[in-house]
Amino acid sequence: MKAYLLALGAGVLVGVIYGLLQVRSPAPPVIALVGLLGMLVGEQVVPLARRVIEGQGITLGLLRQECGEHVLGRLPERSRAEAPSPPA
Repeated sequence: MKAYLLALGAGVLVGVIYGLLQVRSPAPPVIALVGLLGMLVGEQVVPLARRVIEGQGITLGLLRQECGEHVLGRLPERSRAEAPSPPA
């Protein structure tokens, strides 16, 4: 139940921001997609900040593994059979 109330509160906040920016809801597709990207990136700020506060480093590998998969999803991998052969 708490998650639903938090989601409703976040939705109201976004609605207020849309109103201030004079963007109609539902937002045009590009604006909505940029907003969703911002939400996904924003979610990653908290765990990264915790790591910095705890004195742990942030590496490119960590960003790719933890943040990249969350923001972009698991990207498909090519098998050797699908990989293009190098030019001769």
